[in-house]
Amino acid sequence: MSMQAYQVYRQTQVSTASQGELLMMLFDGAIRFARQSKDFMATGEFEQANAKLIRAQDILNELILSLDLDVGEIATNLQQLYVYIHDLLVQANIKKDPKVVDHAIDMLVELRDTWEQVVNQTR
Repeated sequence: MSMQAYQVYRQTQVSTASQGELLMMLFDGAIRFARQSKDFMATGEFEQANAKLIRAQDILNELILSLDLDVGEIATNLQQLYVYIHDLLVQANIKKDPKVVDHAIDMLVELRDTWEQVVNQTR
């Protein structure tokens, strides 16, 4: 598949996705970028690791900004959790520490799995 065809496919996928599916895509992206950063750290390609961690951080920022804090305590708790994971990714980037990335990935995977259950139940 050509790069242009792939981009058209991804754009269509995003534009036709439900809010729940978009949320899953964000988590999948953050997890993928965090894992890629670890691979780059392992090979000493710290500039690439930095770029991938920044992409994961950007996704966490998007998750934080998309919360409706007027909903109540659950949104506030999610905000705190997302901020914590974002801070882990920043620390991992500063220290170039794959163990910190692992901790962030574990939390992202757990959140993704939880959100997937919620999305599936609301279909």
